[in-house]
Amino acid sequence: MQQKVAKPHRGRSILALTLVFGPALFLIFMATRGCDHRFKQLSDYGLVKTPTFSVYNHLGKQKKSLQDYQDQVVIINTIQITCPYQCGLAFFPLTQNIYKDLRTNKRKKLKQVRMLSIVVDSLGQPVSEAALLDVQDMLRSKVEGFDPELWQLINADPHDFFNITNNGQNLIVKDKKYFGGVSYNELILLIDKKNHLRMALNGHTEGMIRKMKEHLALLMKQYDKERAQKDK
Repeated sequence: MQQKVAKPHRGRSILALTLVFGPALFLIFMATRGCDHRFKQLSDYGLVKTPTFSVYNHLGKQKKSLQDYQDQVVIINTIQITCPYQCGLAFFPLTQNIYKDLRTNKRKKLKQVRMLSIVVDSLGQPVSEAALLDVQDMLRSKVEGFDPELWQLINADPHDFFNITNNGQNLIVKDKKYFGGVSYNELILLIDKKNHLRMALNGHTEGMIRKMKEHLALLMKQYDKERAQKDK
């Protein structure tokens, strides 16, 4: 008599996903539901408001807010002063997948995309200007073609960016399973041209870095479609 093989319980699968992806799972799940089967459009999670912050770019130090980046797509994450070898994000996949695309396409389809990294210590706390400039020097030495206009460093409190609640869940979670004990050390946000959040993913693995790259491509395709409709 042939034995029946038990099928995996769906509830256990969902629980496993929750343990892997943590607080960003609700955004991943909702964004997947928000796309049709041809993946035409990402969901919109609303306006991200932040106070002014200090940006270090190709012009030096400047005071800015997210409103200064309207009409640009922005990728927001944190970067620790312990990088590139001890980081919340998968550092080298980040540079080889997302940043390399920005750099090689900066005069083409990705010319309106910027990456903003909030410089923090290993526990996710803001750092001094001197420590931030040390991180900028590290990027110049470790990242091929580092361009401070495309990859801008920020001196700010990460809570101002990641304190986002959806469906009763907040992106900021304190737990030992995250690098430095805080979830935002591992998160990447995708902000559209109207300063609206379109995706949040845990970028601690290369696979999720690639997933964010895919979502960025989806958002840019959406803008291409809107532009084509206006040109008709």
